[in-house]
Amino acid sequence: MDGEARQGSEAAQQLRGYVEYFRDLGVYDFYRQDGDSDSELVARLAATLAGPAEALVAQDVPVAAKPVAAPAVSSPRPSTPPAPVAPVKPAVVAPPQASSTPYSDISIPKPPSFDELAPLPPVRVAPEERAGALRVLQEEIGDCTRCPLAYAGRHSIVFADGNPNARLMFVGEGPGADEDASGVPFVGKAGQLLNNMIAAMGLKREDVYIANIVKCRPPANRVPEPIEAGTCSQFLIRQMDIVQPEIVVALGATAATYLLGVRQSLASLRGRWHSARGAKVVVTYHPAFLLRDPRQKGEAWKDLQTVMGALGLKGPQRG
Repeated sequence: MDGEARQGSEAAQQLRGYVEYFRDLGVYDFYRQDGDSDSELVARLAATLAGPAEALVAQDVPVAAKPVAAPAVSSPRPSTPPAPVAPVKPAVVAPPQASSTPYSDISIPKPPSFDELAPLPPVRVAPEERAGALRVLQEEIGDCTRCPLAYAGRHSIVFADGNPNARLMFVGEGPGADEDASGVPFVGKAGQLLNNMIAAMGLKREDVYIANIVKCRPPANRVPEPIEAGTCSQFLIRQMDIVQPEIVVALGATAATYLLGVRQSLASLRGRWHSARGAKVVVTYHPAFLLRDPRQKGEAWKDLQTVMGALGLKGPQRG
């Protein structure tokens, strides 16, 4: 399959996910107009998701609902003809101009931080109860259909991995293909690099806790949409409140955006402490980015050394 065909297939899969999501929300037929076939309805939804009225026009789908004729009302014939009324010149309305600003450049409000979304629980989970509390939370999530990612080709809900009593937690963006297949976060090439980073700190993977902003793979590994990240954040917040890590490492800009409620460059967020859910937060590069640009591994190592110093870690002992 060539690049264009693959991209079209992925876009169609994502559209089907959103259509199914709307149907489950009970608003599927909200977009249906008189006489619409299912294919016309899907085309309307596709245009609505792609953009506003100009996308609808491009699809040759009417924007307004089909007009309904008003019922005729009979009135008595007047005894004298009414005075002539001067015709009203219709106002000239300029056709709407298509915006030259691409949708990717439209400003999106920053999401609330994890601290703004919910207060810290007044009673904290005891260490011996954390594993059980995480199992209960995972059962509550179940076969989740709360956001469109459930219908966009996902195979597994990737809950988390690691120690329920970890002092250190890593938060990434979302599962990739390997994680979607296995149900475990960070098991592909990026996961192997993360394992090496953890080992360089003098820890094992079993010592830390690993999760993502979203628990289902976005189509084609795209960045999660706000509705997807916002829906899934409630569960990550509760995971953090159960595990109670001392330090959280935000892997990449997406994790930092939702954990901290900011929209800033990664460079501006690195090199200083932040906070979320009672834990200190360090922002560094995502392992997938480091695979694409290995020159930044040294910078990521500086971030991890900051974490090591705060936790009193000395790294692996060399013989």
